[in-house]
Amino acid sequence: MATTGLHGPHALITQTIDTVVIGIGAGAYALGRHTTAGTYYVDYVGRSDSDLNGRLKQWAAEAKYPHFKYGFLDSAQNAFYYECRLYHDFGGPSGQLHNDVHPARPKGTSWKCPHCGA
Repeated sequence: MATTGLHGPHALITQTIDTVVIGIGAGAYALGRHTTAGTYYVDYVGRSDSDLNGRLKQWAAEAKYPHFKYGFLDSAQNAFYYECRLYHDFGGPSGQLHNDVHPARPKGTSWKCPHCGA
């Protein structure tokens, strides 16, 4: 069974984001649902190339997903690679995620997905 390797789950609300996602930097996240039985269902994966806290607050404003997991990474490139791993590990190509498309590489880069080369 795939694991995210991310911190959480936490409630996807602004106050919680500010409490646990401290600082500004690149990172990856998994949005979804945490059950009372302790299971976390990943519904959407994403990243921020520069401000993970700010990106999660945008999702909180939409109120589409109740929980999140997150992790800071040391560069935009590693955030992209991590998002790709999450996408493939949690069924992106098979349509199990709500992501419509494969993660896009950051503008101005030629980085390739380490899993499928996209």
